[in-house]
Amino acid sequence: MRVAVIGGGVAGMTTSYRLMQQGHDVALFEASPYLGGLVRTFDVGGSRLEAFYHHLFSTDTTVLALIEELGFGDRMRWIDSKVGWFTDGTIYPFVTPLDLARFSPLPLIDRVKLGLMGLNLRKRDDWEEFEHVTAKDWIEKNVSKKVFEQVWGPLLHGKYGDAYDKVAMAWLWSKIHLRFASRKGGPLQKEQLGYLMGSFAVYVDELERRLRDGGVDVHTGTPVRQIVAEDGRAAGVVLPDGTRHAADAVVAAVPSSIFKQMAPPLTPDYDRRLDAVGWQFALCMVLTMQHSLSPIYWMNIPDQSMPFLALVEHTNFVGPENYGGNHILYISNYLEPDHRYFGMSEDELWALFEPALRTINPQFSSEWVNQRWLFKGPYAQPIITTEYRDKKPDHRTPVPGLYLENMTQIYPEDRGQNYSIRMGEEVAQMVVEDHARRPAADAAPGAVV
Repeated sequence: MRVAVIGGGVAGMTTSYRLMQQGHDVALFEASPYLGGLVRTFDVGGSRLEAFYHHLFSTDTTVLALIEELGFGDRMRWIDSKVGWFTDGTIYPFVTPLDLARFSPLPLIDRVKLGLMGLNLRKRDDWEEFEHVTAKDWIEKNVSKKVFEQVWGPLLHGKYGDAYDKVAMAWLWSKIHLRFASRKGGPLQKEQLGYLMGSFAVYVDELERRLRDGGVDVHTGTPVRQIVAEDGRAAGVVLPDGTRHAADAVVAAVPSSIFKQMAPPLTPDYDRRLDAVGWQFALCMVLTMQHSLSPIYWMNIPDQSMPFLALVEHTNFVGPENYGGNHILYISNYLEPDHRYFGMSEDELWALFEPALRTINPQFSSEWVNQRWLFKGPYAQPIITTEYRDKKPDHRTPVPGLYLENMTQIYPEDRGQNYSIRMGEEVAQMVVEDHARRPAADAAPGAVV
C-alpha cells in the first residue's frame, strides 16, 4: 500500500513510522523546513532547547513507550515540580496541600473547597457528565464562586481569552485528573514531571533518521496544494509545482482549516465539524539570562493587566549547567489568532514584557538578558466547548482512503506529545485495517508522475 502523509509533526511522523514498520510505501510531506511541529528545538549554550516548553506526566505512557523503543529510556529524568502563583506582588508556591493551606488570596473555606475539588476530580473516571456544562458553571455551583473568580477563572481567561466561560468542564477534568495522577506516592504528595535529557529533539531526530533509513520518502519544505480523489476515494496529493504523488490512502496531519482548503468535496456535516472548533495561537519569547528570576519552574500569572499568561523558568527544572550556565525563561501567551501581539516586533513585545518582569522580581534588569528569541505557534490549542463530541470530526473522513488527525480530535484529554503520538498510531492502524478490507482491483494505479 502506498500512503501519503501530510504534516510532519509528531502525529504525522508516528503514523508514517508505524506504516513503514508494517512494510508499506510511505511519503511524508512537511511544509516547514524541519520535522517535529511544536516540538521544534534550537541551540542554547551548546545544547538543544524546545522553542515551546515541554514536559511529560507519568501518565504519558505512549510517548514514554516510544522513547524507550527508540533507545532513549535511560535519558528520562523525573523531577519534582515547582509550581507557583503570582498575585498582589507575591509569589505563592502552589504544589502541596500545605502550599494550598497557606494560599492567603483565598479565604480558608475556599482553600478547603479547592483542595477537595482536586481530590474529587482525581478519583472521577466517569467524566461524560462534564461534557454538558462549562467549567465556570460547574465550579460556581459545586465548589464556590470565589474559587472560580480567584483561581480558575483567571487561568481560563489567560488560556482562552474571551472564550474562557465557554470551555467545557470535561477539558478541566482532564487537566486536573492527569496532574494529580502524576504525583509520586498519591495525590497528597509532590508532583513529578519528566524530561528527556538533551531535549525532546533526541527522539524526534531518531524517529526522522529511522523514517529515512526505512525508506520513507521524506519531503521537508514541501507543502501540499491539493488532495486528489478519483472514483470517490483518495488517490494522492498534488504539490504546488503540479507534481502528483499517487497513493492508496492519504493521511492529513494538519489543522482542520488547512485540511479543508486542500481536501476534495466532503459532506455538509463533516464541513460543519471542521469549522466548529476555534483555536488559540501560541506566542512564546525565550530568554537566556545571567541570573534566575525566581525559584519557581512554572509560575501562573492570573492578573489580566500583565502581558503574559505564565512564566516557565526551564532551568529551575533542568539545571543551567546543561545550557552553558544560562538561566532560561519562557514568557508564554495563548492568544486569539488576530491578537495585536502577533503584529508586534520582538523589540515591541520586549518593551511590554520587561517592566512586567520587574514586577515579579524588582531586581530584574535587561542587563541580565543574554539573548532573546520569539516563536509563534499557530493552531496550538483547540477550544473545547460543551457537547464537544458532536463537534469533533472523525479520523475517517467521508472520502474513503482519506484520514484526518489533529489536536481537535484529542478528547477528552488535552493536546500534547503523548496524545498526538497515540493518535498517530491509531490512525495508522485504521489505514491498515481499511486497506485490508479493500478489493485489490480498487488499488490506485501508477506511481509518482
